[in-house]
Amino acid sequence: MRSKVFFIAALMAGVAAQPLSAKEGMFTPDQLPEIAKDLKATGLEIDPETLADLTGFPMGAVVSLGGCSASFVSPQGLVVTNHHCARGSVQYNSTAENNYLENGFLAKTMGEELPAAPGSRIYVTTELTDVTDRMRAGLDAMDPNARYDAIEQRMKDIVAECEQDEGYRCRVSSFYGGDQYKLVKQLEIRDVRLAYAPADSVGKYGGDVDNWMWPRHTGDFSFYRAYVAPDGSPADYSEENVPYQPEHVLKVSAGGLKEGDFVMAAGYPGSTQRYARLAEVENTFDWNYPTYVTLLNEWIDTIEETAPDGSDARVKYEATLAGLNNYEKNLRGQIEGARRVGLVDRRREREEALDAWIAADPARANYGKAIAQLDALTEEKAAAARSSFWYGFATRSALLGVAERLYRLSIERQKPDAERKPGYQERDMGFFKQGMQALDRRFDPSVDKAVWMLFLNKYLDQPKDERVAVLDDAMGLTSGIDMDAVSSKLAGYYDATSLDEAATRMALMDASPADFRASKDPFVKLAVALYDYNDQLETEAEARAGRELVLRPAYMDAIVDWQRSQGKVTYPDANSTLRVTYGTVMGGSPQDGLIYTPFTTLEGITAKDTGIAPFNAPEKELQEISDKDYGRYELDSIGSVPVNFLSDLDSTGGNSGSATLNSRAELVGLLFDGTFESVNSDWDFDPRTTRTIHVDTRYMLWVMDKVDGADNLIAEMDIVD
Repeated sequence: MRSKVFFIAALMAGVAAQPLSAKEGMFTPDQLPEIAKDLKATGLEIDPETLADLTGFPMGAVVSLGGCSASFVSPQGLVVTNHHCARGSVQYNSTAENNYLENGFLAKTMGEELPAAPGSRIYVTTELTDVTDRMRAGLDAMDPNARYDAIEQRMKDIVAECEQDEGYRCRVSSFYGGDQYKLVKQLEIRDVRLAYAPADSVGKYGGDVDNWMWPRHTGDFSFYRAYVAPDGSPADYSEENVPYQPEHVLKVSAGGLKEGDFVMAAGYPGSTQRYARLAEVENTFDWNYPTYVTLLNEWIDTIEETAPDGSDARVKYEATLAGLNNYEKNLRGQIEGARRVGLVDRRREREEALDAWIAADPARANYGKAIAQLDALTEEKAAAARSSFWYGFATRSALLGVAERLYRLSIERQKPDAERKPGYQERDMGFFKQGMQALDRRFDPSVDKAVWMLFLNKYLDQPKDERVAVLDDAMGLTSGIDMDAVSSKLAGYYDATSLDEAATRMALMDASPADFRASKDPFVKLAVALYDYNDQLETEAEARAGRELVLRPAYMDAIVDWQRSQGKVTYPDANSTLRVTYGTVMGGSPQDGLIYTPFTTLEGITAKDTGIAPFNAPEKELQEISDKDYGRYELDSIGSVPVNFLSDLDSTGGNSGSATLNSRAELVGLLFDGTFESVNSDWDFDPRTTRTIHVDTRYMLWVMDKVDGADNLIAEMDIVD
C-alpha cells in the first residue's frame, strides 16, 4: 500500500511541476537562432542554425498541403500527413458501393494509386524574401481605400514577377499585423495521388466523441505521393508522370520517445489571434462564438436528417460533416477555455501593462494614439460583422455561391489580368475549374435546399432593420412569409437550374456579364441582383482594412518593443507560413483531480471498443492486440505499443499533419489535435492546460505492418530505432 501511495504522490508531484517548462511560441525558422540557447537546454541535439534554412534538412522535407502540413518520408515522393487531411481525397474516390472511408485504401503498387481530390497540391517552400520596404512605401499618405488597393496591387505585382518561374506558386504573407511582409516561393506539385489511408475505424477511431479529448486512440495518418513530369517539372495528372524526388527526406523512428523527451513540430499553422485587442476578444466570446455554436449544431442536424447513413448523399457530405463537427467542438472548447483562464481579464491586464509602459516614456506617445484609434476601429468592425452575419448565411446556398463566383469572374475578366481581384486572375483558373468540377462529388440538391432553408429561417427571424431589402425583394421574402412558402420558392430554384451540371458550370466560365444578366436561371438571376450590394459591403470592408494597415503595425511595434524590454522574442501570429514549436513529451493536470498521462496504448483501443462506430476497430487489429503482437514497436515503460502521445507544444489549426521530430530531427509522430482544454490557445497560451496530441510513429508502423499489410510503403522509408 505504501508503494502505491508513494507512486501516486510522485506522479502528482511530476504533473504539478511539468507545466513550468511549457514553451510558448510558433516561431518563424529565422527566429530560431535567437532562441538557440533554450532549444539546446530543452534537449535539441542538432545545431539550431540548421533549422533556420528552409531549403536544408530538416525543414526542406516539410511541406504544405494548403490547409494541412505534411512531410516527405521517402526518396520516391511519399508524403505522410494526417488521415483527416487526406480524408477528402478518400471521400472523393468513394461511393456507397465502394466506400474507402469504411474499408480503407492501400495501393500495393504505384500504378494502383488514385488521384487525390481535385485541387490537391503539395507545396515545397524553396525561398523566403523580405519585401517589406516595397509593400509599405508611401502607405501612410494614402486614404484607406487607396491604401488597401495599393497593398493588394503590390502583392499581385510581386507574385506575378515571382511566378515567371514556371511551376512555382508564390504569395506575399503579412507578419505582425502588416508591419512586415515576406514573399514565399513554393514549388507547386499538382499531381497528387492517394497511396494509403487506413479505414475510418483506425484513422478516425473515436470520431467526434473523442475529438479534442484525452485519452485518444486515433490512427490519424495517411500517405500521398507527389508526381511530376518525366523532366522533373510540376505537371497535371498524367500516366506518364513519375514520382517526385525530394531533396530532403525524414527518417522515421520505430524507437520513438519516452516521457520528458524533447520534441518539436514543423508545419504550417493557419491563424492565431494572440495579439487581438480586448474589444475583439469580447465580441468574439460574448457574441460570435456562442451564436456560431448554436447554428452549427442545427446545421449538422439538418445534414444528418436529410442525408441518412449509407446514402450516396451522406458519402458526399462526410467531409463537410467532419469539418462542422470539428469546428463546433472547437468553438465550445474555446468558449470554455476563455472562461476557465479568465481570458478577458488576462487581456485587460496585458493592455493595462502595455499602456503603463507606453506612459512611462513620452517618446512612446505615438504608440498610445495609434492603439486608441485601433480600438475604435475594432469596435466598428465588430458592429459591421454582426449586422451582416445573418445575411451572409441567408445567401449561403452552394449553387448561389457558384453563380456569384461565375458572375464575378465574368466581370473581372473585363479587366487586364494584373488588375483583377485575387482569386480571379489567370493564375487562379486551375483551382477555379477544379472547384467547379469537384462540386458533383460534394453536392446533393435535397441537402443543399434543407441547409439553405435553415439559414433563411434564421435570417427571417431577425428584426426588419437588420434585413437586406435587395435580398428580400429578389426572393420575394415578404413580411410574415411562412416557411412553407419559402420552401416552395426554393424548390423552384432547384427545379429550374442547370448549375448542378458540370458542363453548365464550365461553359459559364467563358460567359460575358451580359450573358449572366440575360440568364433565366434563378440562381444566376439572384447572384446578379445581389452583386451591387455585395460590392458595397466589400468596399466598406476594404476601407476599414485600409485604416488598419497603419494602426495594427504601430500596435505590433509597441508589443515587440515592450517584450524586447523584458528580454522576450516576439513571435508573429500564425499565418500559414512555416513555423517551429518545441517542448517535451508531457502529460498534465488541466483541472483538479484530473491527470493526463503522456501515452495511450493498444489496450486502450480494446477497452473503448464497442463494435459500433466510432469505436469499431477492425477485427484484425483487435486480434493482434489480444495476441500482444507488438513487434519492434513496444515502449517498455508502458508495456505496449504507444498509440498517441501528449506534448506541451504550441499549435493551432493548419498544424494538422505537422512533422513531430525528436532531438535528432527524426520523425516520431504527426501532430493532429489538441486537448479540449487547449483549444483556447488560438487566443492565449496557458502553460498549465495547453497540450497537443500526436499519433506515434510506432503505432503508425504497427498498423501498417500488422493490420493493413502496407509492407511496400514501409520498405521504401528509412526506419530507424
